[in-house]
Amino acid sequence: MSNQSVRHSMFVIERSYQPSPARVFKAWATPAAKARWFRGPEGWNEDIREMDFRVGGRERLRGVWDGGRSSDFLAHYHDIVPEQRIIYAYEMQVDEQRISVSLATVEFRREGAGTRLVFTEQMVCLEGLEDPAGREKGTRALLDRLGVELRSGTA
Repeated sequence: MSNQSVRHSMFVIERSYQPSPARVFKAWATPAAKARWFRGPEGWNEDIREMDFRVGGRERLRGVWDGGRSSDFLAHYHDIVPEQRIIYAYEMQVDEQRISVSLATVEFRREGAGTRLVFTEQMVCLEGLEDPAGREKGTRALLDRLGVELRSGTA
């Protein structure tokens, strides 16, 4: 029998953005807007991007690192309430091996004239192949990029 392991983790990240919940939600829901901020870091090159933003819809973002390793984000949307929340489950694969499975909730709360975004992720890391701290760091970087996108006025 092989050594099978799981490690459970959860993190919550909160961000305040000046635009309204409608505009912040649109940056998540519109494929062109999301493509500008939801991407891999330097040295990662997009290979496949698909987005069917609806309950029951799927999203995929696959890319290849300069060194040749691939990463694949495969999501399924479970609940969407415009301008309020998005709930999706996703798995991450590296070189076609599943490294984690997560449930993510994105909440858009009115905060004055702007938005308080609350991102909650519950994840299961498989076979010691994923580091929860690394995932949280990567998610923080994505939300920082979202902030840049929102300030640019193109979202």
